[in-house]
Amino acid sequence: MFLRSGAAVVVAFLITGLRAQTSASLSDCHNHGATRYCVLPNGEETAVPSSITEAPSVATAAAPATADAQTTAVTSCHMHQTAQFCIKGDGGEVMAVVTASAIGPSPPAQYTGCHSHGEELFCYGPDSEETLFAAEAAAAAVQTGASSEGQNEGSSPGGRNCHFHAGVEHCLEPGESEGGSAASATACNKIDRSYNMPIRIGTLFVMLITSSIAVFGPILLVRFAHVHPGGYIFTVLKQFGTGVIISTALVHLLTHAELMFANECLGELKYEATTTAIVVAGAFLTFLLQYSSLRLSDSRAKTVASKSGIQHAESMNGDASDKSSQAQVPTVGHDHRMPKLDDPLSVLILEMGIIFHSAIIGVTLVVAGDSFYKILVVVIIFHQMFEGLALGVRISHLSTISLLKKLLMGSGFALITPLGMAIGLGVLDSFNGNDKATIIAIGTLDAFSAGILLWTGFIQMWSFDWLYGDLRDAGAVQTGLGMFALVGGLVAMSVLGKWA
Repeated sequence: MFLRSGAAVVVAFLITGLRAQTSASLSDCHNHGATRYCVLPNGEETAVPSSITEAPSVATAAAPATADAQTTAVTSCHMHQTAQFCIKGDGGEVMAVVTASAIGPSPPAQYTGCHSHGEELFCYGPDSEETLFAAEAAAAAVQTGASSEGQNEGSSPGGRNCHFHAGVEHCLEPGESEGGSAASATACNKIDRSYNMPIRIGTLFVMLITSSIAVFGPILLVRFAHVHPGGYIFTVLKQFGTGVIISTALVHLLTHAELMFANECLGELKYEATTTAIVVAGAFLTFLLQYSSLRLSDSRAKTVASKSGIQHAESMNGDASDKSSQAQVPTVGHDHRMPKLDDPLSVLILEMGIIFHSAIIGVTLVVAGDSFYKILVVVIIFHQMFEGLALGVRISHLSTISLLKKLLMGSGFALITPLGMAIGLGVLDSFNGNDKATIIAIGTLDAFSAGILLWTGFIQMWSFDWLYGDLRDAGAVQTGLGMFALVGGLVAMSVLGKWA
């Protein structure tokens, strides 16, 4: 029993001696949250158990004697990640309110000449520059405010990686990947930003003027300048427009629709081919509408011609009149069987495909962040100019309608994008491009419009002009100009697809 008690006393003495020796070798102990940090004799900072620092250390005991000297300086400065912390005279810890880049690769070990401005503490570094020090909580608040200010200027909020899909902002949390699993709830929330309203309102009128010039220009050129629709100028304009329509359908609309339906905020789709299925539906419904219209038109033409032939046969006598009547009936309606774009319905369907996604462009343009807005505006102006030119050339070729009706058709395109922008301005404070309903609406309209433009572009524009129209047997110069313009339209609109 005596031996056991003696051993316990020896062990307690050794532990006490170890604590005293350890604590004596540590200095400038302080807390970061619930963790205790001390500075080793070699100057390195290390986390230590609180029990080791319970005994009074040499540094702690000497603190009262040096407190007065440290009231004008902060010492034992050290880094925690990108923030610099120092110890002031009363042993409390303060944080230098300065960026890591300003501190440099070799941060100062102390700051001197400390003084106060109101409740704020300022000290001078080795370079004689004045630095603000604040308590850890206050410094964090200052950094948060700076981050929010930077966010309003277009930086990624909260350290998130923000980018734009078809003008719709999408943010990923640090560590999240674009192709990862379901996005976090924060990444799918509305991004609060300050918007430059005057520039958006001014852009609305710029878009209206640009779209109007593009779509009305070819119409007025044919009407008042008497430019022949089959000449070199209109061959170039038509084929450039054909390339624009094809590229818009594939590079812009189909790609954007796929990005919308791949958005993590929508979740995983049970049917992976949703986008292309909607494209097929758009193309099929366009075909069905035109085919039904063609059959109805042929049926009416044959009925009218048949009645006309019977009346003519009754008014004539002899075999000559019968032969004349028979010669007229079989020829009726044959012109309608040739594919062509020189009818109002075909051009109207083309305009529908363009208008659907032009409205979406107007909304998404306005709600884009200021950091992306200026680039997007320039791209969309060219985008609408090319599309308006393509539509205006086709409208100008309509020979069965009046100038007033042509202008009314062009007005639909000229007004739709500014109208979409006006809607965007109205919902600017509540629009969330990562909301499920918004994603589905934009993705569906983009994919459906792609189907319409694919049918119209390939079947009624590209194939008709080159396989059945004027370019089938055109001269070498006109054929070369047409081919060059076609490729130019494809390339120009594909390049714009990088931004919009």
